[in-house]
Amino acid sequence: MGKSRSEDIAEDEVIDTGFSSGKTGQRLLDQSGNFNLKRTGISFFENLHVYNQLITMSWLKFLLVVLLVYFAENIIFAFIYVQIGDSPLTGMAGKSFNYRFLDAFFFSAQTITTVGYGKIAPETYPASLVAAFESVLGLLGFALATGLVYGRFSRPVAKIIYSRNMLHSPFKDGQSLKFRITNGRKNQLIEVEARLVLSMNDAESDKKRFYILDLEYSKINFLALSWTIVHPINNESPFFEMTKEEFDRRDPEFIILIKAFDDAFSQTIHSRSSYKYYDVIWNADFEPMYQLTSDGAVLELNKINHYKQK
Repeated sequence: MGKSRSEDIAEDEVIDTGFSSGKTGQRLLDQSGNFNLKRTGISFFENLHVYNQLITMSWLKFLLVVLLVYFAENIIFAFIYVQIGDSPLTGMAGKSFNYRFLDAFFFSAQTITTVGYGKIAPETYPASLVAAFESVLGLLGFALATGLVYGRFSRPVAKIIYSRNMLHSPFKDGQSLKFRITNGRKNQLIEVEARLVLSMNDAESDKKRFYILDLEYSKINFLALSWTIVHPINNESPFFEMTKEEFDRRDPEFIILIKAFDDAFSQTIHSRSSYKYYDVIWNADFEPMYQLTSDGAVLELNKINHYKQK
């Protein structure tokens, strides 16, 4: 008996993607493009990459970290001020510990930001020494925070929107697998390239194997509207004459790699996502998500997931 196309690919065209070829039912990438991976075997401090985490975390987390560090510093210095003997600061109106601590806290906030309203001032040499150290710490801290904010704003990040599902659709005289992307920002993306990598269990060994799938078009000049990326299921495809039952049993995962040149930042950007077999809708096709007008075209981003059954 002759070999099937998928068996030929498994022997001759398997590629090394950097993932393990072992059997696993878990997806390698989530749909946001993050690897499902945990790193162990090293200490907490060896795994601590502060700059990378501060640059890549969400804006909400970043602002919460900045506020937490700011309040923690002021609380620590407020405790130091109230513990330096009697009346280390002039102008403190409160007599109880709580009121003195609040006065010291707000003095610390004025010192660390170098605002210095003048109502409260250090009176003793120890208090002046602590205030001088806090001023230097404040200058360095805000310089660092400013650099991080600039780095976050200046870092080119792709906002490629992917359709929620991949579709198994009629294509020309056969079938295809397709998904749709568009640019979520108003900037211009040019020289856009797509690469579709398939991770699928081998028919006999059930080991995970990887293949690069052929696309109808793997590169476009501009991503001005939407782009439906199509893998034709022909006799060169590992899915040729494959039934839905076998498709599901082979547990395929489609890993998408998008590369484009961002005209606003003049830099190359990348985006990743993936689809599992349960994300594939059979016998369906996408509905149009843009319409032409007398002034040009209208792109309706909320329709990127709209499809109709055949």
